[in-house]
Amino acid sequence: MSDQVIKAEDLYDFVKRLMMRCQVSDVGAHYIADNLVTANLRGIDSHGVGRVKRYVEGIRRGYIVPDVSPKIVRENSVLGNVDARDGVGQPAGVFGMDMAIEKAQSEGIGLVTVFNSNHYGFAGYYAMRALEHNLIGISLTNSEPLVVPTFARNAILGTNPISIAAPTSKNRPWVMDLATSVVPRGKLEVYERLGKRIPPGWATDERGTSTDDPARVLENVLYGYAGGILPLGGEGETHGGHKGYGLSLMVDVLSGVLSGSNFGPDIIATKDGKMNHPRVGHFFMALDPAFFTELDVFKRRMDDYIDLLHTCNRAEGCSRIYVHGEKEYEMHDLRTREGIPLDAKTAESLIEYSKQFNEAIHFMS
Repeated sequence: MSDQVIKAEDLYDFVKRLMMRCQVSDVGAHYIADNLVTANLRGIDSHGVGRVKRYVEGIRRGYIVPDVSPKIVRENSVLGNVDARDGVGQPAGVFGMDMAIEKAQSEGIGLVTVFNSNHYGFAGYYAMRALEHNLIGISLTNSEPLVVPTFARNAILGTNPISIAAPTSKNRPWVMDLATSVVPRGKLEVYERLGKRIPPGWATDERGTSTDDPARVLENVLYGYAGGILPLGGEGETHGGHKGYGLSLMVDVLSGVLSGSNFGPDIIATKDGKMNHPRVGHFFMALDPAFFTELDVFKRRMDDYIDLLHTCNRAEGCSRIYVHGEKEYEMHDLRTREGIPLDAKTAESLIEYSKQFNEAIHFMS
């Protein structure tokens, strides 16, 4: 089968219908579909609809509970702690982020942790929700053990992303969204689906040495063998790998240890051959810049900084300097007009679910 192209609205509709057939609520299915399709629209294909299988199979295996709602465990005017009750990560993430936003609108800051959750898609989705309210949004999550600590052989940490979004006036909002590993797991899955080798320095095999085989790395981390993805900065300390290791650990402390959720190697769906709730943890913060300065002044200063970056002297052979989020916004515009391209394996997977659940999917080509 060849690659396919599909309109964003058709892809969203299919994924939502599929999730509802898996007993996810209408609202929950909306947030799953919106999160995954938005990732594809922004060019973050590693966190797009290629992940549908993760949710369908997680529900089938029982470690994702499809029909529960998040529950507030404790809160005050600025803090909150939410139990996702082993439900789907996206609705739990939206619940937590929106709770932080509401508190920031009232008190200038809101900080909410979520525990007992599952994979919540791409982190920027939640940080960007704060932009609608002229707030700064921060979103962190821990994840299953895929990353090898500096000088270690076994994967202990997750790819543990960090996302921060800040509003502007005339420029696109600043949206930083990055894994604390060299690459996220989804990037390895993309390379594996396409039959491509990964660059040296991305991951290690069971001996702790660099490998270019994405399937080998994914198999090793799936079955608990040694090896895994390297922290941001790469192997050892020469290029700052220990800093990526520290950032990943920071995310795990705030998302897992602080929230009361699982952390490190306990975030796995299968333990000792038995199904296990991963119990992922999330951390959300919203800040009101108007507390510190006039909102228009803050947004203008953000524009000034972005303009400065755009106009600074470029390295030889480089035609443009980007700030975080710009490439994604431009890709969003392009794919909204021309459709979302899906590689053959992702398209085949969706077609298979279309047959299993008797839900039609409509490609452009």
